[in-house]
Amino acid sequence: MSVAPGLYDVIERRRDVRAEFTGAEVPDEVLARVLGAAHAAPSVGHSQPWDFVLVQDRRTRARFHEHVTAERATYAASLPPDRAATFDRIRVEGVLDATLGIVVTHDPDRGGPQVLGRHAIDDAGLYSTCLAIQNLWLAATAEDLGVGWVSFYREPFLRELLAVPERVRPIAWLCVGPVSHHHDVPDLERHGWRQRRPLADAVHHEAYGRRR
Repeated sequence: MSVAPGLYDVIERRRDVRAEFTGAEVPDEVLARVLGAAHAAPSVGHSQPWDFVLVQDRRTRARFHEHVTAERATYAASLPPDRAATFDRIRVEGVLDATLGIVVTHDPDRGGPQVLGRHAIDDAGLYSTCLAIQNLWLAATAEDLGVGWVSFYREPFLRELLAVPERVRPIAWLCVGPVSHHHDVPDLERHGWRQRRPLADAVHHEAYGRRR
C-alpha cells in the first residue's frame, strides 16, 4: 500500500499561527506555489468561486488590526470571569507581524446561475472556497510558512476596507509569513481553552450516534 508520510507530517504540523511571525520576506516563487495549491482545490461544477486579495500595505493592515482589537474586546466582555481570564492569555491574530495578509473571498455567482452539482446544496460553493483555504494552509506549512486565520471581524467592514463587491463574501483574512517555529500543541490546547476531541468520539457507523 502506498503511503505519503510527507503529507501526513504536514497535516500534523499545521497550526493556527498568531505570535510567531518573523516578518521576513516570502519569495515570489514560494507565494506563487502556495497560491497555486489553493487554486488547484476542487470546486463544485468547476466553478472556482474563490479570489485572493494580497494585503501588504501597513495602513490597511493597521486599520484592520484596530477593528479586530475592538471585536476581540467585545467578545471578551461577553465571557464569564473564568473564561475571560483564560481568553486574556490567548492571542487571536498576527495582522501586523505577518509578512502579508491573504484575504480569501467567495463569489456565489461564479459559474452562472446553474452550477453543476449545486442545485440541491447551495453551500457547496462555499465549501469549495473552504477547500481552497485548506490547500493554501497545507502548502504554506510545507513551505515552512505560518498561517493564522483571523475571525474577529465583521464582513461589512472588511468588504469596505478592500473594496470587495457587495455580492462577494470575504471568507478569511489569513496572516501569512515565515515563523520562528511551530508549536507542537495548538494554542487553544496550550492555554487551556479547549482540548482536542478524541477521534473515536467523532466516528459513527451506518447512522449518526451508532457506535461499535
